[in-house]
Amino acid sequence: MEYTPWSLLSDAGLIAALLVVGALARAHLGIVQRLMLPSSVIAGFLGLLLGPEVLDVLPFSDQLGTYASVLIVVVFACLALSNESGFSGFGRSTGNFSLYSIGMYTVQVGIGVAFALLLLGPVWDTPDAFGTLLFAGWAGGFGTAAALGTAFEEDGWQEATSLGFTAATVGMLVGIVGGIIITNWGARRGHAGGIGPFRDLPDELRSGLIREKNDRTSTGTATTSAVSIEPLALQVSLVAAVSAAAYGLSEWIGDLWPDFAVPVFAVAFLVGLLLRLLVGRTPAWGYVDPQTIKSVSGSATDVLIVCGIASIVPSFVADYLTPLLLLFALGLAVCLVLFLVVAPRVFDAGWFEKALFTWGWATGSVSTGVALLRMSDPKLKTGTLDEFGLAYLPLAPLETLTVTLTPTIIAAGAVWALAGSYTALGLLLTALALLLARGTRRPSPEHS
Repeated sequence: MEYTPWSLLSDAGLIAALLVVGALARAHLGIVQRLMLPSSVIAGFLGLLLGPEVLDVLPFSDQLGTYASVLIVVVFACLALSNESGFSGFGRSTGNFSLYSIGMYTVQVGIGVAFALLLLGPVWDTPDAFGTLLFAGWAGGFGTAAALGTAFEEDGWQEATSLGFTAATVGMLVGIVGGIIITNWGARRGHAGGIGPFRDLPDELRSGLIREKNDRTSTGTATTSAVSIEPLALQVSLVAAVSAAAYGLSEWIGDLWPDFAVPVFAVAFLVGLLLRLLVGRTPAWGYVDPQTIKSVSGSATDVLIVCGIASIVPSFVADYLTPLLLLFALGLAVCLVLFLVVAPRVFDAGWFEKALFTWGWATGSVSTGVALLRMSDPKLKTGTLDEFGLAYLPLAPLETLTVTLTPTIIAAGAVWALAGSYTALGLLLTALALLLARGTRRPSPEHS
């Protein structure tokens, strides 16, 4: 069937319906609430089951998988336009948090790639980029999986996006289920002082609904009058313009240097930063509302997750099932070592809450980490989120550069350099965090 604008409308309607069903399931089904599954993940599984790859009930177009590649460009454009963080308040505790977080991320990159080169490639003939699925799907989440999958597909690895979304889905499930187990373990061991049973969690965390009107917050601030342009339309137009400019620049670069492929999402991030550099100190920038743009980014991410999971090709997963399981087992082992061995010796008071939050983030997403944190620290007394906001600052540019440059590094044949440098950096930063923490906090708790 020919793809037309009406095909886009049909796909959008089906995705929207799945998201609504996912939201209803989260609001009313106890098992979904206990697993803390986001509506987008539920919608994605329904799309996969009912879509063309399995039961073929929903009439999705053949462009369903392409939407994720477009939406990740939107997410990176929003990221460049909405980041307002600063370094005020960065201290020793936050520094250790940052070292631990960067170490966790870089170890996932390095060890994942090295494991694939040493074992998975020689035995199962996996591509050189196979090991990147670990950090792409776990520490990176669905956004990174979409970004790297798109880039690797352009280099000829056609299964990359499906496998990336599979890794992200498994990572999120590992994070949620494992996080609940860890939370209960922490309660029994006395490490989680503020923990309560599931039924005592705030209703908005369990059901996903904010029922009290007084508790609801706005998704942004109007910076223009609707008599001129609708405030939301201005913010969306800015994001769309940056995204389209990035696509145009990427195509132009490809025409000039056919052998040099630049991922569109990376160009979108650079275009957004350039726009901020040129306009950021002028009065015009005051009409950009970061909160609204973050809402646009979140909406794009929700749809991206639905499209990503729904477009997974089961046959691709089946072809790589054993190496995928081994790679995921390695990721689980790395995260457990960091949580049980490193975290108690790095963090000061509230080590369990910080480690639990990082567990959720390292296996899937920040939102998973927040949900787990609220189980252990319902009133957020440990200040974990405040420290994370600062601790993430040094990691943000490294994460962006890693996602942007990894396909180029692998295409250039420097896979071992990628594996070695990131493994060494991760181990070095983890050791430095342990060294700085010695003598500055209470003795490490016992483990069993």
